[in-house]
Amino acid sequence: MDKQVLFKETQRFRQPWLWAILLGVDALTILVCVHQIVTDTYSTINPSTIIALVLVILVTVIIAIIRLDTIINQEGIYIRFFPFHLNYKYYPWHTIAQSFVRQYNPIAEYGGWGIRLGLSGKGPVYNVSGDKGIQLQFTDSSKLLIGTNKPGEAEAALEKAGHLV
Repeated sequence: MDKQVLFKETQRFRQPWLWAILLGVDALTILVCVHQIVTDTYSTINPSTIIALVLVILVTVIIAIIRLDTIINQEGIYIRFFPFHLNYKYYPWHTIAQSFVRQYNPIAEYGGWGIRLGLSGKGPVYNVSGDKGIQLQFTDSSKLLIGTNKPGEAEAALEKAGHLV
């Protein structure tokens, strides 16, 4: 990854509707815990409520720290979907037959955002928002789509690297 970086992007889950749902569920769960403490004669919380509270807060924290890092340079493309990938996944240019930026429908084509397997023959996708992505088709005919919120810059980087097809 020491070669000159042509494109670099870090994306996070920033959708207001997602955060409204997550924080709403967190608040509701906290209210249930408080209600149990206030109204229970033994001043204890049901263990299942504690487990639910820990789980909803854990999900919120994980979604808050998730990020998709994409780097394009003269060697190839590097991606990391942190915290699920601690190290970058590297795709050298010699393994990529085609690369281009395209619009896609995250829900219809892949079932949403995140790490999706793309079982319908479209290959996996890494995305966190939007409907534009860097489509890769490898020399073995497998595919990968990497979401981007900077499609123009990504396309320019692919062209500069000499791999825009």
